[in-house]
Amino acid sequence: MSSKSLRKTIQQMQQNPQRAQVMAADCPSRAVLGHITSRWGVLVLVMLLERTHRFSELRRAVGGVSEKMLAQTLDALAYDGLVLRVARQVVPPHVEYSLTPLGREAATRLEVLVDWIEDNFPLIHEAQKAAALRAA
Repeated sequence: MSSKSLRKTIQQMQQNPQRAQVMAADCPSRAVLGHITSRWGVLVLVMLLERTHRFSELRRAVGGVSEKMLAQTLDALAYDGLVLRVARQVVPPHVEYSLTPLGREAATRLEVLVDWIEDNFPLIHEAQKAAALRAA
């Protein structure tokens, strides 16, 4: 499905809201799931829980993300209504990103998962080492 047809489908769903069926192969909600649960999407949303950030702050805070990927991630999350992009007309001009109420709800849920991963990483790492030994 092209991005234009995806946008059209999303617009139609907004005009006639029905519960999404994320398990259905052709449901446009899958694109939203992909935006939220991508590596960079999760990290950006959780980072924005703290406060509003400028692009450069987010880039420094989210280790390993390229400018291109951060821009694409922020654009997708803004398109989905999760992130608010505000261009400040100051010298020099800058752009600030913050969570919308919908984005805050999603980020709060993701934060639980991120915390769980960090808390349980020693156990996960042991399981990975054991699996690598079995495969060798």
